[in-house]
Amino acid sequence: MPPSENPGDRFDAVERLKRLSGVVVPLVTPVDEQRKVCGPSVARLMAGLRGRVAGYMPALSTGEGWKLSLKQWIDIVHLTVEHADGAPVLAGVEIGRPAGILARAALAEALGADAIVVPPPFPAADTPRPTLVEHFREIIAKSPLPVFVYHENAVSKMDLDVAALREVCALPGVIGVKESSGHAQFTEELLAGGVPVPVFQGWEHQIADVPGVQGFVGPLANLEPDVCAEAVTSFSRVCQERIDELSERYDLLADDWYLHVKTELVRRGVIGTALAVG
Repeated sequence: MPPSENPGDRFDAVERLKRLSGVVVPLVTPVDEQRKVCGPSVARLMAGLRGRVAGYMPALSTGEGWKLSLKQWIDIVHLTVEHADGAPVLAGVEIGRPAGILARAALAEALGADAIVVPPPFPAADTPRPTLVEHFREIIAKSPLPVFVYHENAVSKMDLDVAALREVCALPGVIGVKESSGHAQFTEELLAGGVPVPVFQGWEHQIADVPGVQGFVGPLANLEPDVCAEAVTSFSRVCQERIDELSERYDLLADDWYLHVKTELVRRGVIGTALAVG
């Protein structure tokens, strides 16, 4: 924690964000023909989501966070804060090592974001990879903002370790976890052991498989937030079947799922193009 920050303010922010539940939308990043973030498209997208979601996560994987230029990242975080109408904004930082993450955390704070969303450490050929706990402990110690854990291993290739993730969730400054391991049994074991922060399901097709999660973070929320909210409240098989049908319709399990979300948003007249960010 920066020495100039009031510890009480930091504690209050963490405790407030730890009460987050429901649907948090990982926003797509709309761009124009020149690949600049399109302000009017972001405004229309968020206007359609306002009051229907609990918070916003720009620049995460659905927002092509790993491909965004610094300018694109700044623009999408700034625009999300501008149109959030007081809802929490948790800025994705899809960078694999602490130095880059902390630089973005400082920018996110300056832009008005409430927290950052951080993945496990990515593999690197030049340096040994820290453990999951070491990685998050270093970031939390230095970040000006609370940290929401993006637990995945598709990109990071981290070994799935329930005990390690539970230890991370207990670190001061952690406000929640997007559990995207893709394994319902892993999520069940995490919940069964008890964690002091809300656990959000990160996969549409597993919402009903793990009742007990406090929320959902997934691409379908850009298109069907009400259906997602009902599913994560009821955990019913009927809702899950509806989610599965929509996920298949919009091709959300494709490798380029975010482009399919954009294509549907263009069809609806919400955003201007379905172009990738770069």
